[in-house]
Amino acid sequence: MRFLASKESIDSNISKIVTFPGSFPLGNRRTVAYTRLRLESASEVASLIKILLYNPDNGVTRNFMPHLWMFLLQALTPAGHDVVLIDGNAQPMDEDSIARFVRAENIGLVGIGAMTRMVAKAYRVADAVRAVGVKVVMGGPHVTEMADEALGRDGGPRHADAVALGEADETWPRIVEDAARGALKDVYAPVDDFGQERKPSLQPYPEIPWSKIKLDQFNLLPGILHPLLKRVGAGWGTFRIIPVESGRGCPYGCEFCTVTGFFGDSIRFRTNESVVNELLLLKARAREESGQIAVFFIDDNFAINVRRTKSLLRDIIAANAQVHWVAQISANLLRDEELVDLIAAAGGKWIFIGMESIDPANLADVKKGFNKPGEYALVLDRLARRNVFAITSFIFGMDNDTPGVAERTLKEIRTWPPGLPIFGLMTPLPATPLYKRLEAAGRLTRPKHWQEFIPFAMAHTPLKMSIDEAHNEVRIGWANSYSPEAIEKAVDSLSHKPLGYRINIFIARLCFRGIYFPQMGRFVWLKSIIENRRTIFKLIRRAFGGGLHAVAPSVTIEPATQERH
Repeated sequence: MRFLASKESIDSNISKIVTFPGSFPLGNRRTVAYTRLRLESASEVASLIKILLYNPDNGVTRNFMPHLWMFLLQALTPAGHDVVLIDGNAQPMDEDSIARFVRAENIGLVGIGAMTRMVAKAYRVADAVRAVGVKVVMGGPHVTEMADEALGRDGGPRHADAVALGEADETWPRIVEDAARGALKDVYAPVDDFGQERKPSLQPYPEIPWSKIKLDQFNLLPGILHPLLKRVGAGWGTFRIIPVESGRGCPYGCEFCTVTGFFGDSIRFRTNESVVNELLLLKARAREESGQIAVFFIDDNFAINVRRTKSLLRDIIAANAQVHWVAQISANLLRDEELVDLIAAAGGKWIFIGMESIDPANLADVKKGFNKPGEYALVLDRLARRNVFAITSFIFGMDNDTPGVAERTLKEIRTWPPGLPIFGLMTPLPATPLYKRLEAAGRLTRPKHWQEFIPFAMAHTPLKMSIDEAHNEVRIGWANSYSPEAIEKAVDSLSHKPLGYRINIFIARLCFRGIYFPQMGRFVWLKSIIENRRTIFKLIRRAFGGGLHAVAPSVTIEPATQERH
């Protein structure tokens, strides 16, 4: 199974973007013996089966988009087999409900992919499915690193009948055929004729039939906002964020991150034509449905090869394939003025930047010294002048952090253009260099923290503050950034821009608020709307006063700020 995983650097942060079809780092090389896969003899005839691909909820809030792994695996499934998709974040189901669904729908195989923070729920679902006699195959970065745990070889219970390790673009079809023959193996790993791990090429790339896939469960618009959006512009009956990848791999090797171990340090890219065609397909679907679609490029560093990224962006522009999109790009790559120009012209609206800390010592400790805090404001100003804004991610509880780190960070954030700051705790994920270092130093307080996932709770002792102090710093960061007052200030700071920009940041702030303050139910969403009624009324008045392109008349539009050197 290919479990594409995007960066899980902050275990309690954005459920960004794991994918299950095609990327399993061959991480845990401890006790699982990787043997070369072989197809069964041609005389064995496989029957057709119905397959459920399930992504567990993250236990905190609804995801902002579906996970690519389900759609990619569906595209890689041999012809004739029926594939059903359920994302627990958009379609909540408990273990018993899933087991009943599996029996009622005559499911023959269940594939489950999960990040570390979701794996406890994934195991519970797998246990419930296996209890009704249906086979389960699991994959993803956690299962790849902890295959013995999933298979019950570490002294614990067995949760999976099979595990898919590493990038499974090639192994998934074999898994399906083996399951259909009743000959499922314990371990599937992508290896070559010499038993070495093999990374799949992204050329050619499977075509995901976005024009035919049912996406009803992923409409992100709360019904209460429909009247406002219909007033300011047509085509807002639905809004979905769709995951797309253009490349895999990351050479940086940050100490806390699973990405390099999972995808490798060599970068592989799809062809520009393949990416452009996918964007055109999504754009056409949005137009046909009179809805809105945005794309999240799940590459762990979309601009890691700047020359190639510029080429892709130019091709997107030339083909008129622009849709609004989000991508993850490290701050150091955004020094390039031409790159930022092309990002804006190609439809880029939000850039996720893993800033992690404003302290250079912290960044050096975790092997992320290429981040330069002194450049953060310059980079964000450069983006904002082109109407591109940033999702800025910070980690508290790093070894050089002391009490007050949240306020020191917020002081910097307040001087930047409005964006979406997010805060998490340093989390040692299995098999990462960070985990091994803390384990060797005896600093892990919950060595298997994933078995009882607690949102925003540390699993080791920081050096210069207590665990409780670190938790409080994260609370301060979120409370100060997503209060009604902070949201209103962010929206008002864009009063000199068309109304669409203010609506954009307002909705984004409400959604991102749910990362820390759970918003799973309608009542909580209604409460958030009521708390932010002052800002909503401002937006409605402006909408009726001039529509989507209205600007506040009392604000003078000043020339763009010059670069700060």
